[in-house]
Amino acid sequence: MKTIIEPFRIKTVEAIRMTTRQERKRLLEAAHYNLFLLKSEDVIIDLLTDSGTSAMSAEQWSAIMRGDESYAGSPSFFRFESAVQHLMPFKHIIPTHQGRAAEAILFSVLGGSGKRIPSNTHFDTTRGNIEASGARADDLVIQEGLDPKADHLFKGNIDLERLEAYLQNHGSTVPCVMITITNNAGGGQPASLENIRAAAEISRRYSKPFIIDGCRFAENAYFIKAREPGFSDAPIEDIIRETFACADGMTMSAKKDAFANIGGWLALNDDELAEQARTRLIQTEGFPTYGGLAGRDLDAISQGLKEIVDEHYLAYRIRTNEYLGERLDALGIPIVKPTGGHAVFIDARAWLDHIPPLEYPGQAVATALYEVGGIRACEIGTVMFGRVPDGSEAPAAMDLVRLAMPRRVYTQSHIDYVTEVFEELATIREELIGYKIVEEPKVLRHFTAKFEPLAIAS
Repeated sequence: MKTIIEPFRIKTVEAIRMTTRQERKRLLEAAHYNLFLLKSEDVIIDLLTDSGTSAMSAEQWSAIMRGDESYAGSPSFFRFESAVQHLMPFKHIIPTHQGRAAEAILFSVLGGSGKRIPSNTHFDTTRGNIEASGARADDLVIQEGLDPKADHLFKGNIDLERLEAYLQNHGSTVPCVMITITNNAGGGQPASLENIRAAAEISRRYSKPFIIDGCRFAENAYFIKAREPGFSDAPIEDIIRETFACADGMTMSAKKDAFANIGGWLALNDDELAEQARTRLIQTEGFPTYGGLAGRDLDAISQGLKEIVDEHYLAYRIRTNEYLGERLDALGIPIVKPTGGHAVFIDARAWLDHIPPLEYPGQAVATALYEVGGIRACEIGTVMFGRVPDGSEAPAAMDLVRLAMPRRVYTQSHIDYVTEVFEELATIREELIGYKIVEEPKVLRHFTAKFEPLAIAS
């Protein structure tokens, strides 16, 4: 059949409070035009993030009841460790309360003043944790990954020539090489297994550990199966294992491709590095067999890792974003093409070409989406990435708005509603105005910054 249906049935529902546009205008102003500062109960369709927002399955809720809360040596940990190693053959599995904690631990060991860490594109917390250590985060994504209109099947690939030159020029200051799959900040775009293998080989030639940020590893594997020659008949689990066999370690937020509401891990092969990481874990997270998580969370993750490799689910997941992308494209709204695995990304800079990057066109789209239709989305652009370490500001590579799809949460009618809101928004596109930041923290400003519309600020 042409229709790819949700490969699940809905067992429990949660009411949505239907707000009015007038209410939302007041709520936006009270939140200082920062969508992170809204109450979730005031949001109709929440596409802010796919992190920790998944609907858990009946089997996951059952697994929660098996959770053992022993401080040390809990059977929940060993079930978790086994589930991770079934897909990712690393020697040391170190649980953390979420992905950014794994990053913080890793860069407390590998980071430091004067060091440089390359990736295809570092996402916000990765960059924040690298810079907090005193190191520098550099992005080496292929050129097509910076062009929203480029129709490249693996726009998340790291530029291998630039990586080679980077290691030649800065090798003594590089403690590791990273790659993010899928590449969130670049539009949820996948990296090919050929590219991952080649990046790993270059890293090893320069004696650098190769680390995968694997938050959306299953979506990346599905893209490899669908798009990369030689993998159409390969089971998803085999593609995942081949991917992580290239790496010396990984960071992971289980709040993405493990269907969990909390949790993550750092995985490593190097014994000495793992010992340093576990010491830091005990200082900041907890004992190595729970790492800041309850036993029930470890069991929920274990079950989620079994469910995420279901190819029927992954086909539905990818098709959901394709469907929304096709509808928006038909309206003439510029998006990052092809659509990503976990989200559709609006090219706000192209759509609102009357608003310059330093007046935050992405923020203008996101706030208008909420005011018009109660949809909460996330700016991925100059607000998120425009502040550079020396304190100055420059336009980001792209100004995008991410419509991130929570897993197993919304139906087609919800997505049709999103499309209708964009259709309404298109009629007032030229009336939208830019924003000014009136208060911000020194790092990761997008979470708590306060804005004013420029017409008010002036």
